[in-house]
Amino acid sequence: MVIKEEKIYTIPFWLLCTSNFLFAASFSMIIPELPDYLAAMGGSEYIGYIIALFTLTAGLSRPFSGKLTDHIGRVPVMAFGSIVCFICGGIYPLVHSVHAFLLLRFVHGMSTGTKPTATSAYVADIIPEHRRGEAQGTLGIFTATGMSIGPSIGSGLANFMGLDVMFYVSSLFALASIVILMRLEETLPKSMKSRFSLKLFKINWKDVFEPKIAPVFIIMILMAFSSGVVVTLLPDTTKLVGWHNKGLYFTIYTIASIFVRFFFAKSSDKYGRIPVLIISCIFLLAGMFLLALPASAITLVISAILYGISWGFSTPTLAAWTTDLAHKNHMGRAMATMYIALEMGIGIGAFLSGYMYQGISQMIPIPFFIAGLLASIALVLLLSFRKNWTQHGF
Repeated sequence: MVIKEEKIYTIPFWLLCTSNFLFAASFSMIIPELPDYLAAMGGSEYIGYIIALFTLTAGLSRPFSGKLTDHIGRVPVMAFGSIVCFICGGIYPLVHSVHAFLLLRFVHGMSTGTKPTATSAYVADIIPEHRRGEAQGTLGIFTATGMSIGPSIGSGLANFMGLDVMFYVSSLFALASIVILMRLEETLPKSMKSRFSLKLFKINWKDVFEPKIAPVFIIMILMAFSSGVVVTLLPDTTKLVGWHNKGLYFTIYTIASIFVRFFFAKSSDKYGRIPVLIISCIFLLAGMFLLALPASAITLVISAILYGISWGFSTPTLAAWTTDLAHKNHMGRAMATMYIALEMGIGIGAFLSGYMYQGISQMIPIPFFIAGLLASIALVLLLSFRKNWTQHGF
């Protein structure tokens, strides 16, 4: 056991991290520019759909990706997600109507509906249970870095070389992710593998929801609502304070997130999942309530730091908590359930904030205030969970 603990950071793990970095950079690179891109087509009233449709498909894909991950393997499902990113990135420059754009966003969502599910299952396969929080934190550093660098690169490319170049570079990042994945060995035991068939796409309720991780599901939805609000409203909020690079907020947020993941990677393994999530919720509600105040450069910077610290703690902890609660034969299903909650929270947050906003800047604080209230509810629930459960595994 000691030897296994000392070798958790293997070549396959680092390859997985690098692939995740490229994948995250690929799909996040275009996000800050999409609201203006859609508005230029005459679809400003559909801005909330940019993220909502993406996350809707991601959520709908989760039961299938979870089942396929548990039956045909982790690597093929990861590769499929990156392939979707690669193809969609090359199609964006060819789209010139609102409805075609929204359809493409709907299809693009399959990428994040598949790759993260299989990635988390792969990590659970190669990392000892009591160090999964640390490993998820390290993986999260690469993912967060990609999501930070992506928007900044995307906005820079859009400003100096045009939107088409930004889309093509996004596609190339996804292609690089695919190439790296091809070097990974499959971790699903041969005894558990099934041949690919259309029957695998027959889904029932047990494939959609893993009841063992219900507590994770609830907390994730309540916290993820804030992400939908942030990605929908922050591009326009940054313009109100004079920031020309719409990815700057996400860069600050990610730096804070990486700092937490780097220096506190072992915190949930050492102190328990719930105590760490309680801290995360406190930072999240503070960040959201701050964004509900009149926008200024200083409030944006501080809120980005608080928001980043929150997700730096919560993302790896929620993933580790899920693997703690899940049955080893249903790891893909459990991770899919967790990500369904993530997409539901993001999608609802994006849709409601876009619906409430409608281009009226005075409406921006309201969705952020609601996000803060939901984070407060999550905090209360976690405090009640802590009273009823022991620290081990939570």
